[in-house]
Amino acid sequence: MEGVADRLSMEQLLAATVPPSTAARDGSQMTAVLGYYLSGAIAFGIIIIGARFLFAPHAAAAGFGVPVSPDARWDAYLSVKAIRDIASGLFIAILMVDGSVHLLGWFILAGALIPLTDALIVLRHGGTKAAAFGIHGATAGVMLIISGLLLSD
Repeated sequence: MEGVADRLSMEQLLAATVPPSTAARDGSQMTAVLGYYLSGAIAFGIIIIGARFLFAPHAAAAGFGVPVSPDARWDAYLSVKAIRDIASGLFIAILMVDGSVHLLGWFILAGALIPLTDALIVLRHGGTKAAAFGIHGATAGVMLIISGLLLSD
């Protein structure tokens, strides 16, 4: 028995997965689809990172590039980071569900300031260049590419 995807043409499948305002434009359709799904990966990833900061804050801080010793005051700041990350991922997911491709692109573009600033924080507080550029700089670069895919017409 053939599946639903087998019965749909590629055009129909793309039209079903991309918001109508994007599906109508053939030239940027594939780039929007790619940007849309990569945005989902960013949303999922940042929610997972936020959860790690909530449930394993000191290990997450070390992974961030600025390890901290166990201290109730640090725990408060790490919890703030956790909630910020989880909320950022949820904002992306909400824009994806709504199908606001351009708004999602602008949100991802503005959100790229977060990992850029994180890289500066890591460098300023004695973290390694590998963590600053390899984790945070790379994330910012990927976010800039995704926003370009979403905003291209």
